[in-house]
Amino acid sequence: MTGRAEPTHHPAAKALHWITALLVIGLLGVGLWMTDLPLGFTKLYAYAWHKWIGLVVLALTAVRLSWRRRHPPPPLPDSVAPWQAALARMAHWALLGLLVAMPVSGWLMSSAAGVSVTWFGYLRLPDLVPREQDLFETLRTTHHVLARCLISLLVVHVAAVVHHDVVRRHGVFRRMWPFGGS
Repeated sequence: MTGRAEPTHHPAAKALHWITALLVIGLLGVGLWMTDLPLGFTKLYAYAWHKWIGLVVLALTAVRLSWRRRHPPPPLPDSVAPWQAALARMAHWALLGLLVAMPVSGWLMSSAAGVSVTWFGYLRLPDLVPREQDLFETLRTTHHVLARCLISLLVVHVAAVVHHDVVRRHGVFRRMWPFGGS
């Protein structure tokens, strides 16, 4: 590391990142838990909240993409190898893509199951596809595969942060940490 302070992400980018991260971790946990529940109030309630928060993540991701278009992230420290910086950019775009694909595939899956989504019980969203069992099964598989891809990429993301911040001491975590620095 150099003697100068590395640039950090804008506070708005940090807030969007951490709010999304917490919601996604919760969604993944609830998603894995709810599928094995017996049919009843708890399962229906869990599915409803899973859909509602998934759509919040979709909206936040749209805001993040809009923000990022106008406010690109600061460059990685010079001490990060160019090939690692390229992989980091690809991984971040893959994460953002999954944060769009996951809720959209869930919404499509609900539509194909004939279960309309009413966001937080008030705003009925349009069905994106007609009710069709074979399509539902395909979309359910797609949603589950995307979830596994998201989990895998999040593990790689966290491992890379630990590697670059703890092992290599590049300071990449401190650039996104919401408490302190600006």
